[in-house]
Amino acid sequence: MGDNNYFAKLEESVRASCQIDTALFEEYEVKRGLRNKDGTGVLVGLTNIGDVVGYKKEDGKVVAIPGKLLYRGIDIEDITKGFQKEDRHGFDETVFLLLTGHLPSKKELADFSEYMGSLRALPDDFVKDMILSMKGKDVLNILARSVLGLYTLDENPDSISLDNMIKQSLNIIAKFPTIVAYSYQALRHLFKGKTLSIRHPQANLSPAENFLYLIKGDCKGFTKLEADLLDLMLVLHAEHGGGNNSTFTMRVTSSSETDIYSSVTSAIGSLKGPLHGGANVRVLEMMEDMKIHIKDWTDEEEVKEHLLRILNKKANDLSGKIYGIGHAVYTISDPRAAILKAKARELAIEKGRLDEFELYALVERLTPEVFRVFKGEKSTKVVCINVDFYSGFVYACLDISKELYTPLFAIARVSGWCTHRIEELTFSAKRIIRPAFKNVYGKHEYIPLNVRK
Repeated sequence: MGDNNYFAKLEESVRASCQIDTALFEEYEVKRGLRNKDGTGVLVGLTNIGDVVGYKKEDGKVVAIPGKLLYRGIDIEDITKGFQKEDRHGFDETVFLLLTGHLPSKKELADFSEYMGSLRALPDDFVKDMILSMKGKDVLNILARSVLGLYTLDENPDSISLDNMIKQSLNIIAKFPTIVAYSYQALRHLFKGKTLSIRHPQANLSPAENFLYLIKGDCKGFTKLEADLLDLMLVLHAEHGGGNNSTFTMRVTSSSETDIYSSVTSAIGSLKGPLHGGANVRVLEMMEDMKIHIKDWTDEEEVKEHLLRILNKKANDLSGKIYGIGHAVYTISDPRAAILKAKARELAIEKGRLDEFELYALVERLTPEVFRVFKGEKSTKVVCINVDFYSGFVYACLDISKELYTPLFAIARVSGWCTHRIEELTFSAKRIIRPAFKNVYGKHEYIPLNVRK
């Protein structure tokens, strides 16, 4: 019996057992993807943490409105303008806000930043055994196993008392950038032949500055604007409501009262999926392909023609998708994208890549029109760019490798994950999350082995 023939038959059987008549989803009113027919999300919980707004309901209909993102009731635009106006970094302040529900005083912020800085280092044996000795080709995979490894360093890993969950959360949030940086250094050493550089975290630097130091090696190896942009990226990705896939995963696993390390690892697994994290890499690759095939980056008709080719599965990866466009909640605009775009232009000027930035801006402006042409005049669907559209470009300008794009997302979002876990286990429903599934396979009789075909 050949392996190929055996597995082909096995695959055929497995495929047949997974088939479900799509009409049954309508018959049983199943909310596939936990989405209602009108595209809105099914309400499955309440939260005090983040609010993602992209539409409103009028007379039972979904009406598109400009997007808003609020952290503990404060508009993300006001948060970013606040610390940028004072010419300082905002990620520590954001983490404090998410966890406590209020903005820190000057002394509270200084004390919090000092405390978080003191938690960044990893034990030498942990780095050697968990990161350097175990080969890994994916930074998120190394991060996931390292987070599970942190369980062994915790004297009280399974306690879900509030004080213990806060201590665990702060420790994990502080150590995430170090683990990611070391994982990346190990990867490039083992698989790219680069020099292995493991640097000690600097407690006096902001999270963004410290991460750039860990991967670049010299505080003079990056500009102030570069550090400012990375800090902004961390703030914009820190939280996005309880319904995004990784945060919901965090809440589902936490509801079983498992340990925080298992829950965070499950959230990392969700983020690793290409339908959640990683869109900025696809945007970057799409734009790189576009730069090759479009002769005049300023020619609107040529750009439109190329975008139509993408939608018709004749260009780029033939998926028919213009990456970085559209969002599950935002309709008219993604507030994160607007905030990032303004600073991205400054970075593009500093790096001598303004012409490339202008191509991005042109694609952003033309895509909704091209999309309407592709869908037909009767189409009423509104599309906008999302934060991933410019984030890959920013990371490229920062000379950050693609292997780090989604891990950087995790460095930011773990603050939201941990906050949602605390809410779920302390003040939420305090019941294990257990939705229902309807079995439609039908009843079958057991057949003795000697009469089976």
